[in-house]
Amino acid sequence: MENNFDKRLNPTLLVDDAKSVVSLLLNYYPEQFQNPDSYKVSKYAYGQDYHSVIKDKLKELLFSIQSTIGEVSGRAFVDSAPILDKAWAAKSGLGWIGKNSNLLTQKVGSFYFIAELIIDLELDYDHATTDHCGSCTACLDACPTEAIVAPYVVDGSKCISYFTIELKENVPLEMKGKFDEWAFGCDICQDVCPWNKFSKAHNEPLFSPNADFLSMSKKDWEEITEETFKAVFKNSPLKRTKFQGLTRNIEFLKQ
Repeated sequence: MENNFDKRLNPTLLVDDAKSVVSLLLNYYPEQFQNPDSYKVSKYAYGQDYHSVIKDKLKELLFSIQSTIGEVSGRAFVDSAPILDKAWAAKSGLGWIGKNSNLLTQKVGSFYFIAELIIDLELDYDHATTDHCGSCTACLDACPTEAIVAPYVVDGSKCISYFTIELKENVPLEMKGKFDEWAFGCDICQDVCPWNKFSKAHNEPLFSPNADFLSMSKKDWEEITEETFKAVFKNSPLKRTKFQGLTRNIEFLKQ
């Protein structure tokens, strides 16, 4: 997070003559869920990798803008550069940053990807909304690793998502029994958020899960081969942790 800090604050360092940040959300809340007798995968990873799905949509949007308005230069971003996604989305009024550090919306909760177009066109700008977390502490109370160290403050090095996706070494033994069966990512702080009672299923076919994945039991996960992993999770975010990382996580949960 310390790298390219100047670019996080100044979009003109990413796009020449940048004038506007257009923030967008794309719902990924699923209609169908995993077998309850299963190791858990974060809902954002049920379908195809969101990076490529959203990047294609942003390119279409930029082309549409150019076709309608004329020459507009810009660049699309989906977790692909040092951008303060949540901060820009909050500044644009799409939601507020909640106590779990996710962007929350009153109408549809927080199961959304955030993306941006940075363009060299001045626009009429939206404004930030207000915070609606109130006195609720559901996310802080529910986090099994106490990664939410204070309201609005998350220690990423304690987060189950970090341990199961980004960590390259073995999971620390002191985390034993704290993962609540999560093998890839974690949705606990979103699942308990009252605003997610308003979540609605997405309508993006590319985010629809593989039927084989939904039906997998713990035994299936424990016996998964690299060949099966590649077949079931082709173009999936699970490829980020690789087969070796996934099997490490499952072994950690089994012990």
